[in-house]
Amino acid sequence: MTGGTLKIVFTGEDLARVRIASRVDELWEMAMSLHVLQRPGGGDDMADWRRRARADLAGSGLLRPVRETLAPLMPIKAYFPDFLTPYEAQAGPANGLDALALTPAVRVRHEIDRLRRHVTLPGTLDELGRGLRRPLRHLARLAGRYCQVAFDPHRATMEHALGRERARLTRLLTDQGVEAMLSALTPRTRWRPPVLETDYAPGRYEIHLRGRGLTLIPSYFCRFTPVALADASLPPVLIFPAPRRVPEPGPGPGDVLSDLLGANRARVLRCVAATDGCTTSELARRTGMSLSSASAHAQVLRRTGLITSTRHANMVIHEVSRLGATLLAHRPRP
Repeated sequence: MTGGTLKIVFTGEDLARVRIASRVDELWEMAMSLHVLQRPGGGDDMADWRRRARADLAGSGLLRPVRETLAPLMPIKAYFPDFLTPYEAQAGPANGLDALALTPAVRVRHEIDRLRRHVTLPGTLDELGRGLRRPLRHLARLAGRYCQVAFDPHRATMEHALGRERARLTRLLTDQGVEAMLSALTPRTRWRPPVLETDYAPGRYEIHLRGRGLTLIPSYFCRFTPVALADASLPPVLIFPAPRRVPEPGPGPGDVLSDLLGANRARVLRCVAATDGCTTSELARRTGMSLSSASAHAQVLRRTGLITSTRHANMVIHEVSRLGATLLAHRPRP
């Protein structure tokens, strides 16, 4: 199965209406995580999550219902119904699950019939395919339970990764404008005004925004190619992989940074340098310090000009300065 291309065509009005999702969209993460659950790859962190999720789903009695109901509805590299990822989920998971449960029967039937053209569905989904209300409510409850069991042990990591990516995009949008932000989404996307082009599932697709704008949704579990809704009449969204965490560099041979700054402050500086924007909470988590200690070290590093700190909404994002990067790169003569 060869790769494809998605082209999203903007107007000037659309560029003014690009927005960044303000929170984790759990139903999109559900869809993307089910793809990760069904296939190998995605990195060591996804292999670890896959093992943990299967064990937790089995322990809660959900593994069989997920395999028989959720997974068949979300096949890899093929169409899956748009009603499973309602736009309302951007206001919170409860809103999304309510919208899923209340999907009109005619839409459910239409999208399930479309899915049948791509894959063979098990008989357990026949009632859902007829648009009956009871199996749709059951599906919404199963989706909610899946998100709770599969995500809760990993939720802090998800929140940090996606918060960092939202802050990165917000900085680009604020400092350099929307076109610079679109140019820097992911290695799989290309901004060629007025078209945003991305690697996609097999085939060639075009979405003409026509003044509706575009919502950008970074995803923790989207590890392969970006994803968009199949129905071009729905509010346009683009789901794309959030950048993966860069391992924190340790002290190298002849590194005297700890002697200069102290071991903990040097570790904080390395942690900031290893990320494209790092929150105080993430500093604390990655260094094993308390939140107050991480904040105090970051304040000292900022006052000495080794990092910069910028507030975005309710987060403070720390970045290494040119001076800090030079200090980290310096190696004393033997």
